[in-house]
Amino acid sequence: MSSELIIALSVFALVASITPGPNNLMLMSSGATFGFKRTIPHMLGVGLGFVFMLLMVGIGLLQLFDSYPLTYQILKVLSVIYLCYLAFKIATSSSPEHNPNNNAKPFSFLQAASFQWVNPKAWTMALTATSVYSPTHDLDAILLIALVFGLVNLPCVSLWTILGQQLRKLLKKASHLRCFNLTMAALLVLSIYPVLNE
Repeated sequence: MSSELIIALSVFALVASITPGPNNLMLMSSGATFGFKRTIPHMLGVGLGFVFMLLMVGIGLLQLFDSYPLTYQILKVLSVIYLCYLAFKIATSSSPEHNPNNNAKPFSFLQAASFQWVNPKAWTMALTATSVYSPTHDLDAILLIALVFGLVNLPCVSLWTILGQQLRKLLKKASHLRCFNLTMAALLVLSIYPVLNE
């Protein structure tokens, strides 16, 4: 891959990783609700889970969708249902400080990594990256794409968690946190809109 193509890929990875989407909205909400430290497994799950997904898409899943388009439609429906469920969980969550009896926990590493498989934005990023930057599905190119996203994604998702943690200082009242989580849940539902219009 030429240096110009690597630069273009890096810019694409940065823009795709830093812009709002289900992962970033959920991380911001987790940062506000649980703080940065407790959200680290969630962040690592997003970053490494997406890299793994990207490798699997590049190695063969893209061909599966080309051969059986119905599989992509089924995935899309499952993604929308699961995102609506997560939006409900965010809307009804509260921090342990505000409600000691609340058993809410941040996403674990495995939950966050698994979430990539039903995240419409992650699928769009993975399919676009592999189609544009490795149209022949060359293994070396796929590995380079995964490496670039791995290096770019983790700092980007960390910024969203830090933003949520900073907002936590403004959300000391339970009612403020509740309003914030309702807003995050609504934005998460709105992030589904582009998927529905495909």
